[in-house]
Amino acid sequence: MRTATPIREGLALHGGKPVRETLLPYGRQSIDEDDIAAVVKVLRSDWLTTGPKVGEFEEAFAAWTGARYAVSFSSGTAALHGAAFSAGIEAGNEAITTPLTFAATANCILYQGGKPVLADVCCDTLNLDPGEVERRINIRTKAILPVDYAGHPADLDAFLAIAERRGLTIIEDACHALGAKYRGRKVGSISHMSVFSFHPVKHVTTGEGGMVTTNNPQFADRLRMFRNHGITSDARDRQREGQWYYEMVLLGFNYRLSDIACALGTRQLGKLEANLERRREIAAEYTSEMRDLPGIIVPQVREDALSAWHLYPIRVESSKLQAGREEIFRALRAENIGINVHYIPVHLQPYYKERFGYRVGEFPIAEHAYERLISLPMFHGMTDEDVDDVIAAVSKVCANLVV
Repeated sequence: MRTATPIREGLALHGGKPVRETLLPYGRQSIDEDDIAAVVKVLRSDWLTTGPKVGEFEEAFAAWTGARYAVSFSSGTAALHGAAFSAGIEAGNEAITTPLTFAATANCILYQGGKPVLADVCCDTLNLDPGEVERRINIRTKAILPVDYAGHPADLDAFLAIAERRGLTIIEDACHALGAKYRGRKVGSISHMSVFSFHPVKHVTTGEGGMVTTNNPQFADRLRMFRNHGITSDARDRQREGQWYYEMVLLGFNYRLSDIACALGTRQLGKLEANLERRREIAAEYTSEMRDLPGIIVPQVREDALSAWHLYPIRVESSKLQAGREEIFRALRAENIGINVHYIPVHLQPYYKERFGYRVGEFPIAEHAYERLISLPMFHGMTDEDVDDVIAAVSKVCANLVV
């Protein structure tokens, strides 16, 4: 690690020299020549979609996670929708999830005509609190959607125990958590259904894309039909068998992931272990260097979990600094550190406030966290110098704003 920028220099926000000359994004894809070659090979083939690369990617992904089945989708949101459908969520049903997530987690319940019911999060991991969930279950509840916030697995055994007692389905939003482990088991092999995203800032990218893993063959069948218009076969099956006839047996969508995307995903999957190792190195360096900074709370990891570190979310203690989160956000951006905030709680979004009458104060732990959260840059392509710059910038801001 190189020597960090002197932290007592004036803040760039107030006219000082920034730590970096160019902006470091909070997340970014890593694409190499082998990835490009795999995509080009498909472009020169007979199948651009519904071809052999889809099955290859799904089989490789299932094997990596330890699940029996993996079904690909055109996005993580489409995968969530497919899981909500397969769980049987419909009008008159409710499903419980966290307010501290991207809106798609709750939206997929609405897509099926159900009602999202929110429950507060745990103070340490910011994951959905099982106790809060159990208090909200009633005869209309159909499913629970825990989110593995920032890559830290939710308390999956607790949710599965609740589901067993109450006859519910667990749809784990694992879009942050590819490669995470819970009590020694890989995320993707534990819940009734686990949903992953392949957006460019994730551990593996297909451009846009998603996957649902499950050990249940009925869920797998419904997922495959749902992503293909509700049809029981695909074009490649019919060509191979010399048939034209097909049947639509349910109302589905065109949520298919192309062979182009799947070729990229398969190549990316081969680099996942190295990507995870790098993210964990970055997280360890951040924690070591920032855990004692005034006004900064670093993320916690429970003893029974191994985080995938999609995000590295710090929390700002405004009482120990001469500024709130908004000014600290602006100060770090001025140092050319591309931070972000994850997330504006779902119940504070205008659509949810207007439709369901949510008010500020209903989920105090999630709201308290949101008001203090800042996501630092975290992606496996970061250099040691990039990591040093982030640490130097946070240290500089804290030193200039400490009470």
